[in-house]
Amino acid sequence: MGIRIIKLPDVGEGVAEAELVEWHVKVGDSVQEDQVLAAVMTDKATVEIPAPVAGTVLALGGEVGGVLAVGSELVRLEVAGEGQAEVAAKPHEAVAPSPPVLALTPAPVEPPKPAPVQRPAREPTREKPIASPAVRKRARDAGVDLRQVRGTGPAGRISHDDLDAFLRAGEAKPSVRTANTVVETVKIIGLRRRIAQKMAESKRRVAHFSYVEEVDVTAVEALRTTLNAEKKDRPRLTLMPFLMLALVKAVADFPEVNALYDDEAETVERHGGVHIGIATQTSSGLMVPVVRHCEVRGLWDCAAEVLRLAEAAREGHATRDELSGSTITITSLGALGGIASTPVINRPEVAIVGINKQVVRPVWQGGQFVPRTMMNLSSSFDHRVIDGYVAASFIQRLKALLEAPATIFIEA
Repeated sequence: MGIRIIKLPDVGEGVAEAELVEWHVKVGDSVQEDQVLAAVMTDKATVEIPAPVAGTVLALGGEVGGVLAVGSELVRLEVAGEGQAEVAAKPHEAVAPSPPVLALTPAPVEPPKPAPVQRPAREPTREKPIASPAVRKRARDAGVDLRQVRGTGPAGRISHDDLDAFLRAGEAKPSVRTANTVVETVKIIGLRRRIAQKMAESKRRVAHFSYVEEVDVTAVEALRTTLNAEKKDRPRLTLMPFLMLALVKAVADFPEVNALYDDEAETVERHGGVHIGIATQTSSGLMVPVVRHCEVRGLWDCAAEVLRLAEAAREGHATRDELSGSTITITSLGALGGIASTPVINRPEVAIVGINKQVVRPVWQGGQFVPRTMMNLSSSFDHRVIDGYVAASFIQRLKALLEAPATIFIEA
């Protein structure tokens, strides 16, 4: 028998190191050629590292959360044959790209292992189940052995729906409520670490200025409802595509907000193309897929692209290009909405527009109170390059477009 050292390969141009975010094997495991050994994360993507040869794992090159240099030892295998050799594995394509991020969300804390519950008995298989990193994380959080879950996807791949069905089948209610005195220390790794680093960097280097304005969205909501009733063969319209097209019109008058600021070179790049980042909450954290060239897209085109990218991000299938290159970002708390918020700028962008919840309330119009659907826009700007007057004027332009939605579609 011989020893084969598997080195961390070059996982991308200009990448010198990567964070180890998941081991798929342990010491003593037998692995087959092309079996995934580990997942590592760079600034650009999460990459799975496969075994170039079959063998038995003798040693692992680090712990989850550690940072490894390209070319350092990742795994030591005992293989058939004689002599020692060092090889670099060939990484798989990115499976869960690491995106720009906008706002800190609570770090995912792994709960204590739940008490055993009655679940459908299935004999675990010896083979490693096929599932995405997001499904694996959910299973770990719930204390579920994926080998007990029946996958309905190709080659038995386990989906979120399969895991949900398994959990529902074994759901049990606790009979006694007791105080929980468990305290867990959770290491911040992977995407959560990237979020923390990027948020700290944005708040440290960007002079944030927030501006909140109330908008009457009664007319645009009525238009949205009418169009949804008439176009049942197209994607369902939300407020988002209307806001995106209004944003395109507004930045034409205020090009300084559709820009990237390089504070080291002290230059601002004003972009003609409007590439809108859409903040999307996923099981792994906040991601920002990008709808490119909104200035040439129509209403349903924007709606369809937002839906496609959001699904890709949540399933971990979004590509590196789909998660980079935005020039301005929209963030929304959805049903949670809130009255106002102070979103964190997606550096190096200089502006972010936030959507708050809609409420119907009486508004004084024409000498009487009338019911209107109202909503706040909570936006932040980089005060180093965007003056308060420009920021307020930009939001007022956006407000005027949304309150008279026909103007969004009128060519100048």
